[in-house]
Amino acid sequence: QVQLVESGGGWVRPGGSVRLSCAASGRTFNSTTYYLAWFRQAPGMGREFVAAIGWNGGRIYQSDSVKARFSISRDNAKNTMDLQMNSLSPEDTALYYCAASTSLSMRPLLYDHWGQGTQVTVSS
Repeated sequence: QVQLVESGGGWVRPGGSVRLSCAASGRTFNSTTYYLAWFRQAPGMGREFVAAIGWNGGRIYQSDSVKARFSISRDNAKNTMDLQMNSLSPEDTALYYCAASTSLSMRPLLYDHWGQGTQVTVSS
């Protein structure tokens, strides 16, 4: 099994920054096997791809809406992945999920394992 636990969400003012973390664990989790990604889901909306990172950090995909403001990283020694989010706007308000897959993809259906999500709320 693979367990993913997100942390770091909360309330932030527009223009502010938040750093999310995802801790991966489990008997079958192998950091060199799994790609890790962030998705988000706003109320009433579908799950949206944010960013994904290959096992060694060498391959990174980001959605156009966040590319200039967010950065994704991972530490395989700690089995963690982070998402640094800067210049936040109310449109970034969503439940942010960590996900793991053996394929590097922007499609949520290809991710086998999901965390419970951490809420990020951007408002004044």
